[in-house]
Amino acid sequence: MILIVTGLGLASRRYPEVLPDFISRYAGDTLWALMVFLVSGFLFPSLSTWKVAVIALLFSLLIETSQLYHAPWLEEIRRYRLAALILGRGFLWSDLVCYSVGVTLGVLIERLIINMNYRINAIKLRIKSNPLS
Repeated sequence: MILIVTGLGLASRRYPEVLPDFISRYAGDTLWALMVFLVSGFLFPSLSTWKVAVIALLFSLLIETSQLYHAPWLEEIRRYRLAALILGRGFLWSDLVCYSVGVTLGVLIERLIINMNYRINAIKLRIKSNPLS
């Protein structure tokens, strides 16, 4: 899932002309935050969904506010494509909205998966306890 989201985010930056303007403008940052949520969940699997969401949002906010700082050494790092993709280049208020949407998507997807697994396990339990009915 992390690789798919990362690929989609990179594609949204590489091929913006094939996307509607609204999507090409905001998809990359939204998918970036979703990726941060997924990586946070991968790194901290024992944490609740909400704690992972807080970590992802705080990390995203930290990265965005760091874009207000333009020390020469940091600008030199940002010249590299990978660093620019991770650290960004300039502060935008709209990015904060995108990060909130991306992390919220992560929470909703995880809750949906948990609910589906719960229902599947409930069905399996019913079948196992009443195999002929």
